[in-house]
Formats: sequence, C-alpha cells, structure tokens
Amino acid sequence: MGGGAGNASAHLPVMFAEVMDGLAVKGDGRYLDGTFGRGGHARGVLQRLGPQGCLLVMDKDPEAIEEARRLAAADARLRWRQGSFATLAAWEDTAPGLDGVLFDLGVSSPQLDVAERGFSFTRDGPLDMRMDPGAGESAADWLARASEAEIADVLWRYGEERHSRRIARAIVAQRRQAPLLRTAQLASVIASVLPRGDGRIHPATRSFQAIRIHINRELADLEVGLTAAVDRLKPGGRLVVISFHSLEDRIVKQFMVAQAKAPPVRRRLPDAVPFVPRLRLVGGAQKASEAELAANPRARSAVLRVAEKLEVAA
Repeated sequence: MGGGAGNASAHLPVMFAEVMDGLAVKGDGRYLDGTFGRGGHARGVLQRLGPQGCLLVMDKDPEAIEEARRLAAADARLRWRQGSFATLAAWEDTAPGLDGVLFDLGVSSPQLDVAERGFSFTRDGPLDMRMDPGAGESAADWLARASEAEIADVLWRYGEERHSRRIARAIVAQRRQAPLLRTAQLASVIASVLPRGDGRIHPATRSFQAIRIHINRELADLEVGLTAAVDRLKPGGRLVVISFHSLEDRIVKQFMVAQAKAPPVRRRLPDAVPFVPRLRLVGGAQKASEAELAANPRARSAVLRVAEKLEVAA
C-alpha cells in the first residue's frame, strides 16, 4: 500500500510521534516498514537506528519504490523490495527476525493528489486505482466486465454503501451507453442516483473506497500480512498498524485480540488446547492529536494500534 493518508506536504506522516513510540526503535534493531509511501516514517526509524541497525521497506507503488531506491543509495542501512507486505515472509532479509513492523494502510497523499492515478473523485483522471499500475486489473477494466450483482456486493462489503444495488444498476446502464473510463464519469453516475446528503462527504466516497480495496486486494493482503508480521517478529518486537476506516481497523483489532487473549470458555465442550498468547496489547486504540488534525485533516480517521510479540515457552 502507499503509506497511509499522509498530508499533502508529505513531510508529516500520520501520527509520527505515536508510531515512533510504538516501535520503540533500538539502535541495532531490524525493522520493516511495509508501506513506505514517501518515506516519512522510514526516515524517522533511520534517525533512531545506529550504524548496525537495518530498515527494510516495501511498497506496491513503483513511484514509492523509486523514492526508496534513492534513499537506499544514500544510506546502506536501508533495503527495499517492491511488492505487497503480504509477501514479507518471502523476502529473505526478514528471515533473521524483526524488532518492529509498521503497516500504514490506505492511500498515500501523492496517490490521491495525482489525478492520473485514478484514486480521487475530486480530480478527474483515468479510472485506474491500482497501487501498482503495472500489475492486475484496473478499476475501468473491472467495471467493464463485472456483473451488476458483483459490483453491488463489492460496494456493500468494502464500502458499507447502503445504496449499493442502485449504484451498481446505474453503472451497468451507463456502460451500455459508453465505457466508464474516467474518475469524474464514475463519480457523476454515482451522484446522479443517490439522495442528496448533508454535503459533508461526497456521495462517491464509499464506492471509490470499495472499488479501490477490491482492485488492490487490500483486506486480504492485510490478513495475510498481519500473520506474516507476527511470525517474523522476535520476542519483544512491536507490531504497529495505522488504519483509516472501520473495515481495516476491525481486522487489526480482532487479529491482535485473538493473539493476545484467550477466547471465552464454552461449557459442555471438550477441553480445548490450552491458549498460549503470542502478543501483548500495548495500550488501546490511539487517535491523532488535535494539533495534528489542525495541520492535517486527513489524519482524522486514523486509528493506531500497537502489540508486542511475547516469548513463547518451548
């Protein structure tokens, strides 16, 4: 993913101080930033690492990886790999174990702010939405072939859009007239069939979120990536995750709780295998400070969670 919804200046990554506190960076540690973006959090980790430390960074986005490549050329402690953090266990550099893992989910400001990437309904551009424009199917291609029922299901499941069926019907009717190739086209079709709201959020917000999540397999990648991160963490290592909507945060919260707390005991069932926690929750859900929100309104929906890997007795 692209490093979360950082602010447009790209100098203030979301919840920077809270992320650094959560990672508790050790000078000689080995860390993974699975969502490099433009490197705001990564630079903070590098500032705290000593000469023996190592920072591994990943991102699907080739533009983010180009920035990581430049940073690595100037700092031998940084290594990069293009790809989803769901594949982190396949990267041999993670095999020695990690002292901390950061996932800053969602779309980065550079992705939102560049119309050609096709993520934004406020800037007209090609209807793409892929984190990696060189891989997979674009939003335009998917909307051209998906059935009305499939489109409605995606809008409901990933956007929690109450009018998913009405929107899907309008998309299918529109594509019979002309293909949907631009973000402004899609936003207009969605707005044309929705009741007027209170004006606080654009009527296309939920649908664009849903299509983007589907195109990039974001929630499936998150579930795989969380498990891989805990597997690679050393005892005492920290997992830090920033989410930007309730679907992501629910997955992160449920995963961390399931790894940290025994499930409730059900009577009249045979004795289960004793529960052995793998994680310790570090505090609760954290939100951005009022000062940060004043400087960066995109941080308003950010939720940060931290967990620490436990030593498991053999």
